[in-house]
Amino acid sequence: MKRFLRRPSTYLGFPILLSCGFALLTYDLPVGYLEGVLLLASVSLAVMLFDVLAGAWLPSSAQFRSRHYAGTRESFVALIFAALVVLFCLLDISFFPIPLLDNPAAYAAMENGREHVRHISDMCWTLAPIGLLCVKSKWLRNTLIAISFVFPVLVIDRNRIFATLFSFALVLVLRRDDAKPLPWKAIGFLALLGGSVFSILGALRSGSLDAITLPFSAIYRAAPAGVKWLLLYISAGPYNFSAMLAKHYSNASFLINQVVPMSGSVATAGTDIPLDASTINVGSEFFPFLLAFGPFGAMFSMFALYALLLWSARRLFPTVSLFSLLIFLRVSYVCVMSPFAPQAFTWTNVGFIGLCLLMQVLASWLPDRTARNRVSDGHADVNAITDRDMFSPLSQ
Repeated sequence: MKRFLRRPSTYLGFPILLSCGFALLTYDLPVGYLEGVLLLASVSLAVMLFDVLAGAWLPSSAQFRSRHYAGTRESFVALIFAALVVLFCLLDISFFPIPLLDNPAAYAAMENGREHVRHISDMCWTLAPIGLLCVKSKWLRNTLIAISFVFPVLVIDRNRIFATLFSFALVLVLRRDDAKPLPWKAIGFLALLGGSVFSILGALRSGSLDAITLPFSAIYRAAPAGVKWLLLYISAGPYNFSAMLAKHYSNASFLINQVVPMSGSVATAGTDIPLDASTINVGSEFFPFLLAFGPFGAMFSMFALYALLLWSARRLFPTVSLFSLLIFLRVSYVCVMSPFAPQAFTWTNVGFIGLCLLMQVLASWLPDRTARNRVSDGHADVNAITDRDMFSPLSQ
């Protein structure tokens, strides 16, 4: 299982295959809809095959564990960044309605400058890995981790809940000794917690599922309400993708609005996109490319996302830089979520990656205190290796 998680394509190909499988279980697909599911599944299998043939790997657990971040230049810059994120989280819940406590419908209200505040507070998921890796003080570490979990619940942001759970769990797993079995109890608890919170918040945000008329299968209809929310969310992306492919619908404006800041809304609800259920507007990362350029555009976007994933994995070598790790956590997360919503090819995602690169440069300009702690036999401490050594071949 640990080797499986060290394959970059695991974070892209496997979630797509899983969502396609759930789509086949959740719906009795109408005529012509199967082609879209097969397209997504075929490209994901090709990506996973290429990964094996190219010998692409993430660093070993020993490499992850050998890097100590607390007290380094990177951790200093990261903690300043974390303080800024915490400040904007406080501003978000202090000057605007708290959806969980006031009105669940307020989660989508971005007027009066809240949209700009949310651009920063949305990065609350970074507090968990930063607290876990960069803080020696137990109370401060627990505070950062708690904020990263609590804030998304208060604003009913299911995406940030998943991002926090994903990054927190993945850091724990990647830094765990290969000789020790994976902590399945902890992983199962986090998965159960995430699924439960998602189902509860889904009911708060969208109400009952009874009014949704889609060609659901008997398996879906027999499932409990909480499980229905999960099945619907996992499978809706491939279903809507397949529906647009079968209907040959074309509309480039959605992609333009997604990649060009302030050009327009990226919401599919309330538009002329012929969704089978207007309230189930979950797309996928490749949905806008399908609408703009057809199936070949969708395939191109899948391979482009895989290339971005490989690049982020390559940056982890040889020293697992903190900001390279944050970039990988972000890219791998948007890959995992690619069957559900566009998050990779957005200006906010590009902005986060650029911010991490900038913080890495800023950290390299600070005085290097770790240089005084090099081992006595003349070998440099792994934490003191310079950033120019970050680009070794991506191989085991």
